[in-house]
Amino acid sequence: MRAFWTLLHRWFGLGAAVFLFIAGATGAVISWDHELDDLLNPHLTHVAGTGQALPSLELARRVEERDPRVRATFIPLAVEPGESLSLFVWPRVDPATGRLFEPGYNQVFLDPATGEELGRREWGAAWPITTETFISFLYKLHYSLHIPEIAGIDDWGLWFMGIVAAGWTIDCFVGAYLTLPARRRRGEGEVPRGWWRRWAPAWKIRTDGSAYRINFDIHRAFGLWTWAMLFILAFTAFTLAYYREVFMPAMQLVSSVTPSPFDTRTPTPLHEPMEPGIDFPGIIGRAQAEAARRGWEEPVGSVFFSPNYGLYGVNFHHPGDDHGAAGVGPARLYFDSTDGRYLGDRQPWVGTMADLFVQAQFPLHSGRILGVPGRILVSLMGVVVAALSVTGVVIWARKRRARLSRDIRRGAGAAHHPVAAE
Repeated sequence: MRAFWTLLHRWFGLGAAVFLFIAGATGAVISWDHELDDLLNPHLTHVAGTGQALPSLELARRVEERDPRVRATFIPLAVEPGESLSLFVWPRVDPATGRLFEPGYNQVFLDPATGEELGRREWGAAWPITTETFISFLYKLHYSLHIPEIAGIDDWGLWFMGIVAAGWTIDCFVGAYLTLPARRRRGEGEVPRGWWRRWAPAWKIRTDGSAYRINFDIHRAFGLWTWAMLFILAFTAFTLAYYREVFMPAMQLVSSVTPSPFDTRTPTPLHEPMEPGIDFPGIIGRAQAEAARRGWEEPVGSVFFSPNYGLYGVNFHHPGDDHGAAGVGPARLYFDSTDGRYLGDRQPWVGTMADLFVQAQFPLHSGRILGVPGRILVSLMGVVVAALSVTGVVIWARKRRARLSRDIRRGAGAAHHPVAAE
């Protein structure tokens, strides 16, 4: 049985090594995506002026007037002093082709005081890679490998990485099992004497051995010391990739989960977005009235429209606090985009135990559940994942060379002793 698990660990590791290396290396960087983006692109994210900010909805209207091919789909209603207003846009349908326009950008940066356009970019663009797109390129590479849309579906990369994550989750247990000392043959069910003592070397890295031995120790010891975090990262990567297809249905089988409108609605095809029957100001007014009825103190911080789900979301937070609540995000109200009726809410760390477990998936995966220390930990774990991928391939290559060399020697020996060969 041990031989079977060894083969499984080996071949999964080889098959997934490149993808896990990419996920680990990019994850180490994107834990600081906002900070690095600000550092690389101050011409987009910062403004020098200190004048009174114009209404964000008015600025969004101007963006749509300048380019009728797009509609604003995410609008912050206030920004921190010295920061630009960043709008996300979505292409409208080209009447000539029946498909979405390709404007070449999905994010617009504006001076909130003057309305001047500071720049545009395609968040998550695969090419060209510039300082403006570098961080978002890494972010999308992390979870989708930039696998393009096929047959009107753009989730192929997400699903593929979800399969890798599922295998990784299982392999966490396989790898841990293989570090255990092999059982000595004694009475059936008897625990060998000194079992813990014989397992202790697996947790250590000997620096006085050969390069191969050090590499092997790094692979084994790093896997043991960081096992819990490796499992959390692997499992949450799977649940986030297959949230709608697997995770939520599975959770609803075993516990009481409050679904969001995204969970209960079937999206339209990519190139068939819905047209809203009510505008942003109308939705914001309804959201403010509902929040006042509930006694919420936070102001409306941002609003978004999901064209393929036909719904609005209104987020309640102060400027700059949209990543609050330990990474869960702000309180949110949902409304139907056709008639404006209320559809539900999402409140951070509120609900059944199952709701809390569902909410915790992204904060756990990103480390934001522990704030800055958690993000540092996730960055370090990204390096560990990349290192485990490399050291695993080195172990396989060394053993393969040794096996080939042994086979060659046996073949040469058989050639010199034909009787033995027979």
